[in-house]
This record gives sequence, structure tokens and C-alpha cells, in this order.
Amino acid sequence: MESAKEAKQLILEEDESARVDIMKLDLCSVKSVGTFVDNFIALGVPLNILINNAGVMFCPYQQTEDGIEMQFATNHLGHFLLTKLLLDKMKQTAKDTGIEGRIINLSSIAHVYTYEEGIRFDNINDEDGYSDKKAYGQSKLANILHTNELSRRLQAEGVNITANSVHPGVIMTPLMRHSSLLMNFLKMFTFFAWKNIPQGAATTCYVALHPSLKGVTGKYFRDCNECQPSTHASNELLGRKLWDFSNKMINSLSKA
Repeated sequence: MESAKEAKQLILEEDESARVDIMKLDLCSVKSVGTFVDNFIALGVPLNILINNAGVMFCPYQQTEDGIEMQFATNHLGHFLLTKLLLDKMKQTAKDTGIEGRIINLSSIAHVYTYEEGIRFDNINDEDGYSDKKAYGQSKLANILHTNELSRRLQAEGVNITANSVHPGVIMTPLMRHSSLLMNFLKMFTFFAWKNIPQGAATTCYVALHPSLKGVTGKYFRDCNECQPSTHASNELLGRKLWDFSNKMINSLSKA
């Protein structure tokens, strides 16, 4: 929240007329996601763009308050639930305004480095066999699969909303806090490939706002260009299985 307040102040310094509302949201908590959505809907404001940007990376094994492995819960399941609960609001906004809605899920090139089966459906929360790197890759793969299946469903419904995923680039942010020594070592030899924060935000902003992407959906972007994700990420059957798996998990948590 302190970082959010700092960002708000920076925006208001550039544009005093801007309206910036800050709301607390913990993506690893089903309860927090539900509370946030209730509070947001109560504001009565339109929702044109949803950027699912939160994330944790390379965490030591741990479970959330809901009993879900931390990286899968935060990076995928929380965003899946948030999008699900806000979708009716987005549909209504698109209908009322005639303006295309856009959903952007931040994935990563790390989605290529995951478990052999892609998603460990049968032991998603097991510590046995856990790899902090592969668990991160699994969650980032889930972001793309979620995006593609969501896009397919929105198109089938004829809704004026697109859904795309992006790899923002390798950026030195607090996301690296669990592997700061490793990241600093790698940066010494790959400094030319690292991005500052504005550069890292460029692809997300491009996909969210650029007029040339009107109607473009179900795609994966890197460096402001469409590119091909991994074989797992392009697997439509895997995407549908993840969709059903995520819904069942959320339903079971909601009843708990």
C-alpha cells in the first residue's frame, strides 16, 4: 500500500485532475479477492481494462491461508478468480460504452521451464518434488493457458473484450527478492538484456492501449511484438483442463 501511495502521488504531480483510487488486494487469498471485488463494484465506476500484474517468484515451498502452493495461488489462481468475478462488470462496460474491453495477463518467458507435464494437476500442492523455479514456470504457463481459454470463451459469446498475455522482459524489481544473489550475479553477465521499469511496462501498455490491436485476442506478446509461446502454452486441451481445475479449486475453497 505504501508503494501504491507513492505511485498515486507521482501521477497527481503530473496531472492534478487525475482520479486515483487505491484498494488493498492480496492475490493469494480467496477471501481478499472477494472483498476487493465487492468494494470495487460498490464504487460504481466502469471497467475497461484489467491488467493482472501481481506476482511472486522462486519462493521456498509454502502454502497460502487457503492451503494452496504459494506461486500457483498468487500468480494464477488469484488472477483467475479476480478476472472471473470482474467479468460481468467488464461485459457491461463494453456494452454500455461501445468501447472494447481488454484483459492482459502478465506471464513470462519462464513459462517454458516447468514440470514435464506442464501443470501438476494431481499434486499441485505437494511439497514432494517441488522446485521453486519449475513452480514459477508452471504458474506463468497457467497465465497463458488461462488467457487463451478466456479469449476463446469471450469470442464464442460474442463479447467485445479481448484477452492477451505478455512477457514484460527481465526487470530488476522486488519480484527477485527470493533470489537476489543469483539475479545480481546473472545481471553482471547479461546486463544488456535487462530492462528498466518503463521499458518493462512498455509491452503491457502497448497491448492494453494501442489502437492497432483492436480485436486482437488470444495472443502472446514480447517486446511489443506477437510471438509464439511454448507447445504446452499452445495446447487447447491443457487450457480447458486448467480452466475446469481452477474452477473446481475455487468452488471447494469458497465452500470451506
